Amino acid sequence: MDRTAQLTARRADRDIAYDPPPAADSPHAGAARVLEENWTGTSTVPSRGLYPHQWSWDSAFIAIGLRHVSPLRAQTELETLLDAQWGDGRVPHIVFNPSVPLDAYFPSPDFWRSSTAGRAAGAPRTVQTSGIVQPPVHALAAWLVHRADPGLSRARGFLTRVYPRLAAWHRYLLHRRDLGGAGLASVVHPWEQGMDNSPCWDAPLRRVPPAPTRSFRRADLDHGAADDRPTDLDYGRYVRLATDYRDGEYADGQGLFAVEDPAFNALLIASEHALAGIARELGATGTARHARAERLTAALIDRMWDPASGMFLCHDVRAGGLIPERGVSGLIPLLLPTLPRDIAATLVGTAHGPHFGLGRTTRLAPSYDLLGEAFDPHRYWRGPAWFNTGWLLERGLRTHGERDRAEALREAMLDLAVASDFAEYVDPYTGKACGITRFSWTAALTLDLLHDFEELMDSKGGNRG
Repeated sequence: MDRTAQLTARRADRDIAYDPPPAADSPHAGAARVLEENWTGTSTVPSRGLYPHQWSWDSAFIAIGLRHVSPLRAQTELETLLDAQWGDGRVPHIVFNPSVPLDAYFPSPDFWRSSTAGRAAGAPRTVQTSGIVQPPVHALAAWLVHRADPGLSRARGFLTRVYPRLAAWHRYLLHRRDLGGAGLASVVHPWEQGMDNSPCWDAPLRRVPPAPTRSFRRADLDHGAADDRPTDLDYGRYVRLATDYRDGEYADGQGLFAVEDPAFNALLIASEHALAGIARELGATGTARHARAERLTAALIDRMWDPASGMFLCHDVRAGGLIPERGVSGLIPLLLPTLPRDIAATLVGTAHGPHFGLGRTTRLAPSYDLLGEAFDPHRYWRGPAWFNTGWLLERGLRTHGERDRAEALREAMLDLAVASDFAEYVDPYTGKACGITRFSWTAALTLDLLHDFEELMDSKGGNRG
């Protein structure tokens, strides 16, 4: 099996989109209903209340699930996001819906001012976006979506249209964001990495003077408990970083915050492997992209692997050196198929050891070290378990032959997703829902995991319900 096939392993001879509809009360139907509720006609919002716009890596995960119920909608999801791509190649982390009131979400379009402040970077004029990015899951999602219905994809020219945009997105990250000079991409804001207020950001954020609390109004507290959300101090620093980036016309390399993150770069590497598959589908060679992915993997190991911690750690580009905090981000490189065997085995041990407790004290991997001083089982990314990181770890376990552990994690994710009404995130010990419910990527990844289960049952001669 080649590298791309390892990353995207699934049977290609059957598509659930054409199977008989599931029972109305089944987990499959429940997850599909969440995606239908949050569908706008061209994209899917993470939730109607708290997140009423289109988010970048959310849409990638959503497309991965949507491919099982509507490959066309999955393709449209990614196309809509890429239609908002900037001229310099960046894919913005939010594409704003103009029909949503400005005060429904902060920072709103009038804060980012993309069409004016982003003009030099090629921001689109016809749609308002944020100016920062999120993890590059998109090429991997596009390849999986294509494989769900190759006939439809080819008839619509899906890969032909998205490939140049995905390639430009990767060029932006590999060149404009190589702030550390090691070939890896840096994030310039905690929101870009997706794990917004992880304790991994505490040290580099201390360099950032917070914006005054009176200078912004947090719409997120209208929908979630303050104890579950970032503090006002953290939010003030997020606002300061975003303001400075905007006022610098979104030019890269000038800010106080620049961090090389293992998950962000692992997803870039995984998507490079996926782009190789897309290139071959389009009649080109994927050799150069596989070679680039292997070089990036070597750089990731050289730059961020910490044997003493048994995992990858974030690298602070501004201060120099590794950040001594264990976040779930440092386990995500398990997704990579060419990871050396000893490193993969160590990551598996760390995930199931005392710091993350997977399958022992926790059912899903917490977002932060159980033994860390900053651990909080309920506060956003400082301890709760998330379904997207669980999905990535499940893929990683399968990639490296840990089928029993992967299956145990898949079963736990399915149980907790349904029991929590597709929660945004959960207490890693109890599985209690945190944040909001009926969250789109939780529903989408549930669909993907259910599809794996149905294929497993078919292979064993079981019945599908």
